[in-house]
Amino acid sequence: MPEAPKNTLKPTTDYSLELKNKKTLQFIEDVTSNADEVQKKVLEEILSRNAHVEYLQTRGLNGHTDRETFKKTMPVITYEDIQPHIDRIANGDTSPILSSNPISEFLTSSGTSGGERKLMPTIEEELGRRSLLYSLLMPVMSQFVPGLDEGKGMYFLFIKSEAKTPGGLVARPVLTSYYKSTHFKNRPYDPYTNYTSPNETILCPDSYQSMYSQMLCGLCQHKEVLRVGAVFASGFIRAIKFLEKHWRLLCKDIRTGTIDSQITDQSVREAVMKILKPDPKLADFIEAECSKDSWQGIITRLWPNTKYVDVIVTGTMSQYIPTLDYYSNGLPLVCTMYASSECYFGVNLNPLCKPSEVSYTLVPTMAYFEFLRVQRNNGVTSSISVPKTLNEKEQQELVDLVDVKLGQEYELVVTTYSGLYRYRVGDVLRVAGFKNNAPQFNFICRKNVVLCIDSDKTDEVELQNAVKNAVNHLLPFGATLAEYTSYADTTTIPGHYVLYWELSLNGNTPIPPSVFEDCCLTIEESLNSVYRQGRVCDKSIGPLEIKVVEPGTFDKLMDYAISLGASINQYKTPRCVKFAPIVELLNSRAVSSYFSPKCPKWFPGHKQWSNNN
Repeated sequence: MPEAPKNTLKPTTDYSLELKNKKTLQFIEDVTSNADEVQKKVLEEILSRNAHVEYLQTRGLNGHTDRETFKKTMPVITYEDIQPHIDRIANGDTSPILSSNPISEFLTSSGTSGGERKLMPTIEEELGRRSLLYSLLMPVMSQFVPGLDEGKGMYFLFIKSEAKTPGGLVARPVLTSYYKSTHFKNRPYDPYTNYTSPNETILCPDSYQSMYSQMLCGLCQHKEVLRVGAVFASGFIRAIKFLEKHWRLLCKDIRTGTIDSQITDQSVREAVMKILKPDPKLADFIEAECSKDSWQGIITRLWPNTKYVDVIVTGTMSQYIPTLDYYSNGLPLVCTMYASSECYFGVNLNPLCKPSEVSYTLVPTMAYFEFLRVQRNNGVTSSISVPKTLNEKEQQELVDLVDVKLGQEYELVVTTYSGLYRYRVGDVLRVAGFKNNAPQFNFICRKNVVLCIDSDKTDEVELQNAVKNAVNHLLPFGATLAEYTSYADTTTIPGHYVLYWELSLNGNTPIPPSVFEDCCLTIEESLNSVYRQGRVCDKSIGPLEIKVVEPGTFDKLMDYAISLGASINQYKTPRCVKFAPIVELLNSRAVSSYFSPKCPKWFPGHKQWSNNN
């Protein structure tokens, strides 16, 4: 297989960034040109080293490493299929159940099973693969934005306190695992990993102290910052909201060269004091900018050399694009990589593209990839149809990486070095193009349906598009949608969809109830035919309801999720809620409620068959 690029351990006279970038880009060129050959070798390597593990032996693979036997013998699985094996490992069974290498820890997924976070097994060497993917990002970016090695990145990165399984293995989110590893803490010299946040501020377990100290360091080095970001768009906006709330305290620290007494972590204080010096002029500048009525363009005002915002804005994160555009004065929004707790997958080779056009090239060395074709239900609705279980024929018909078809949608299935075999990740991807022989994918959604009352099935993308259409009614009143989630309320008869909206009110004109009713109807008009038939003909679904909640409600929701063990890095606002305490929290903070005033339009058959659209 093509050799992965290597980092220099420390700056030396012969350190050449240009040469390193060239080698990295050549690696991408090599593995994408020879994608099928690399994939074949990856599978052989995984199966040969794990030939004697219990999971493969009991399924009768008998040491075979070829694709044909693998596809005939091994089932395509979900988490529930391997959960008994995971539980044994978590409870202390150290025999080679899934992997010949010892399971070093569990990575807790943002996805859940039976209300609990999924535990993904991992092995020590996986950290090297994750580091490899990270090492590809900036050489790619440097082709589009030169000079990034001449300044710093201001990234808001956080860890989550970890748990231990009964057997003593650590269980933590993948980013916490990475940030706590020597791969990150003792990372080789690289001007591209020169961040404004000292490691101590990132590794601080107290989220307030971590955010405060990272923001303080970012402000102190504001002229050196060339790029800003977080993992998800929502996390970056949370950082800006934090600044909005605490800028006076931060200015006081910068003015006096001291750290607020609420920052009690000694290692954080010591790390920040190496950066913080009394700077009344900088404090005056920040105070002047933050005191202005409008925070439009606050990123470019405070960090004037910023060239782009590095956050995930694909999938449901796309709803934050208008807010990011507002705060950044329309800086490029860059999605650099595609990864999960199960595996790191790929990179965006055209990082300055529009957010709606982001595609990820899967790196063939990361894992063995297969693809399960998914359908849009008969074209009548936009709901994605993915079979829950596969028969023997379907399991053998999964498509290899180089055989996917342009424009087709697939569910991603992975076989990893750390013990997952033909595992359904749950992400639906669309083939957008190819880099040499390696496909490039748009992320469409998680396959899980978010709302269902009767025979209707509404997915994330459909709901997002419907909400996007509806919020246009708010624009004349200077209002925007800050956050939202939904709930399938089956306590009423018939059941109905409830959307919880938190608004940002930038204007002084009150919004009449009729406008919210129009929003309800627009959402219903935007939903699929099965939903509208249920409303109009079957009367199996009641009128859609919007509940407007108090400002700060979704921060409370996140705080609650974090208190239950969610990771601040991986937290994404759920687009549908079912857990009773969360529904109660949202209902307790509702200030007004509005229903769709009439039924949406519905016609038998396909919409395009009717001339009455």
